[in-house]
This record gives sequence, structure tokens and C-alpha cells, in this order.
Amino acid sequence: MNENRQSHTDLLPHLFRQEYAKMTAVLCRHFGLAHIEIAEDIASDTFLKASENWAINGVPENPTAWLYTVAKNRTKDYLKRTATFETKIREAVKPANLETEEAIEFDNQHLADSQLAMIFAVCNPSNSTEGQICLALQILCGFSVVEIANAFLTKAETIKKRLHRARTNLRNDNFQIRELRGTEIKSRLDAVLQTLYLLFNEGYFSKTYTQQIRKDVCAEALRLTLVLTENRLTDTPETNALLALMCFQSSRLDARMDANGETVLFDEQDKCLWDETLIEKGNHFLINACSHSEISKYHLEAGIAYWHTTLTGHHKWQHILQLYDQLVLIAYSPIIALNRIFAVSKVYGNERAITEAEQLKLENSPYYHELLGYLYADLATDTAIAHYEQAIQLTKSETEKQTLIKEIRRMKKNYG
Repeated sequence: MNENRQSHTDLLPHLFRQEYAKMTAVLCRHFGLAHIEIAEDIASDTFLKASENWAINGVPENPTAWLYTVAKNRTKDYLKRTATFETKIREAVKPANLETEEAIEFDNQHLADSQLAMIFAVCNPSNSTEGQICLALQILCGFSVVEIANAFLTKAETIKKRLHRARTNLRNDNFQIRELRGTEIKSRLDAVLQTLYLLFNEGYFSKTYTQQIRKDVCAEALRLTLVLTENRLTDTPETNALLALMCFQSSRLDARMDANGETVLFDEQDKCLWDETLIEKGNHFLINACSHSEISKYHLEAGIAYWHTTLTGHHKWQHILQLYDQLVLIAYSPIIALNRIFAVSKVYGNERAITEAEQLKLENSPYYHELLGYLYADLATDTAIAHYEQAIQLTKSETEKQTLIKEIRRMKKNYG
């Protein structure tokens, strides 16, 4: 369906997710991070204007270009009419090498440069690492407080406090988006990579949206990470490993959902739907990542994703389990621990996997109960159903709930 034929109510949320952060990043180059609210207000007003205009006049032929034209015009109007900007802010926020009448450009290269410049600027040591990443996810990736809380496996109130402290620190420091020295880039790269990793994960398995897979979010994370590999200062083994991971995972996106939008388990995926081009790119970046002896969590996860894309191999799951054994030691999380249990089931069988899973004591995790439901399915139907029902109560994903309900119905029909 062409964009101009889509209902504005369907199209605008997608465009907001895809373009709001880019628009804010470009505007922040002019206003400075200390006055980030100005850029955010202009971007928000642009989308409000679109909502009002498109409801009456319909979606324009090129809605994305329409948005950036409105944003540019609103920025020009703001600069002309706001006396505060002329007298109090302009000289304070203008970089030394920025001409007063510099044009605001929204071309593709400028968007990419601005977004990455913003990410590195936000990932400032004046904030804690968690604060840096939270702020980057909100400002640059458009994450809600709930989405950030899910990414960090913590409470929304905790995230609100982190964001408030981080914004206050940026405002007080009054620093600009500027060209960073090599040492500054290297010191901030870990936080930048973690931000892009969490961005991709939200697209790969959304915990808060009705749409469990969000390809546009995955594509945006891929795009930004690819830009990092094109700069000698950020083209590191870790960056290449992260990009390899994203390529491998993205290659299976079309196979992870059926025509009804329901999750397709790995064992049931149509391998013909896997994107061989992305797998080849993943191989390329994984080779680049292994040019040095250092091993990061991205190397290990990329290795696991690589083995998932191989169609054959008697020892495939043994390799995956060995990588998970290393990963839990250097980057433990409940999700990684549960994913490792799935690999245990493939190597040693479901009974051993159940024993190890129950030792984790993750009763408050929907993924824990979903995994146990899967493991018990062929051993004790009633127990499996009980775990699936518990997962339904705990999960926030409507898509996941529907998938689990369907599985319970299937089991009752086959084994009832």
C-alpha cells in the first residue's frame, strides 16, 4: 500500500517512531543540548500539525518530506519571532564554527551525522552509564519510560528519576554537540553500542507494543551501527560484532511471524524465508570482528546467532550451549540464562533443562513460565498449561498473550 493511500491514523505512529528522533537530533545541532526542549517542542508540533492537516486534506504524496519541510519552516519562524532566542540564547548555544544564518538541512547524510553526534553527546561522563543510555533511548530512539524500564528490567519510576537527573546534568553543563576528540569517542563508545543494542532488541522482540516484531526499529539500529563501522575511530571489533549480531537476527524476522501476526517457534520456522543476503553480511562483519583477540558479549551473541542460521550440523546446539556458558559469565541477565536453558534442552533433553530452569527461581518472569511450558509440553500437559497461563498473566505483550492462548487451546485439543 502506498504511503499516500494510508490512513493518517495508521501512518503517523510509524513516522513518529522513524523520524521524530532524527528530526530532534538535527534541530539540537542548532539549539544545543542545554535547550533540547526547544527541539523536542518543534518536532512534536510538526507531528501535531500533520495530524490536524492530514485528517482534513489527506496524507500528502511524500509524507516524510512534508514533515521535514514543516519542521524547517517552524524552526525559521521560531528564530525570527522569539526575542528570547535573539537576546539570551543564540550567542550562548552557537558553536564557534556555526554561522548565524546556517541553513537547516534534513538530507540523509545530515540526519545520520546528527543522530550519531547526538548519541555521543548524550553519552557524556557527567551522567552515570545507565543515565546516558536511558537519555539516549528516550531522545534519540523515541522510547517511552515504560519501554526503557522494560529494557533495563526495572521500574518505570526508577527510569523517570534517572532521566530527570540526566537532563538536569546536561542542562547545567551547557555543552554543545561538537566534534569529539578520539579519546572522548572511545570512552563513550561502550554506552553508544549498548544503546543501539537495546534499540535493536526492542524491534526484535517488543515487550510493550501489540506488534511484537518492529522491523523499522531493527532497520534503524542496523543503519546507525553500520555508520559506526564507516568511521575509523568507531570501526572496532565490538562494533562489527554487534552489527553481525543484528544482521543474523534480522535475517530471520520474516520467519518469526505467521500471516496472522503470531509467533513462530524456531523449530517451526520456514527456513526458506530466511534472508541469505543478511546472513552473508553477518558472516562478513563477524569475520571483521574477529580481527583481534578480544572477545565481548557482542562476539558471543553474534556467534550464537550465527549458529542459529546454520541449517545443518550435528554439533550445532553444543556450540550454541558453549557460547551461552561463556556469555552468562561475562554478561549475565535473566533472559540470557533462560535462553541458555533452551540450548540445554537441545543438547541434554527437557528433563535436565527443567531441573536447571527451576534452579533459576525466576517466577516473576513471563519468559520463565513460557519456557517451562514448552519444556513440560511432552512430559506433563497440565503442568505445561499451568505455566503458560502464568506467563499470560505476567506478560505485557498482547501478541504474546494471543500466541500462548492459542498454544493452550492446541494442547487441550490434542491431549485433553
